Amino acid sequence: MSTLYSARATATGNGRSGHTRSDDGVLDLELAIPKELGGAGGAATNPEQLFAAGYAACFHSALLNVARIAKINLTGSAVTADVGIGKNEAGTGYGLTVGLTAELEGVDSDVAEQLVAKAHQVCPYSNATRGNIEVTLLAKAI
Repeated sequence: MSTLYSARATATGNGRSGHTRSDDGVLDLELAIPKELGGAGGAATNPEQLFAAGYAACFHSALLNVARIAKINLTGSAVTADVGIGKNEAGTGYGLTVGLTAELEGVDSDVAEQLVAKAHQVCPYSNATRGNIEVTLLAKAI
């Protein structure tokens, strides 16, 4: 693969309850373990929220691109990523799940499902997670 762009971020402090910052300073965030995982929670983000935000944005971009290539005019669209974390089946570590919900305006449900399926084939996050994380897709024609 020929790399077109590279991002760099560094985590410091106590891992999930530390700090993360991109090398250019655009991303500069406190991290907190969610209450559901035994942490304090509060007004800080966590790795699952960051992953959900990145996956939603990447998948939305892929969705818009496959629609443009197919010459389908979406009058509006949004993608929501729900990321879950839990113990893996072996009980030896943790794993993630992802649910992607795409809302597409201006198309019927069959076209919405086809576009979402195509986007899942080209999205870099989908390609990185395929076979490693359970990802469910939901296409909503609105």
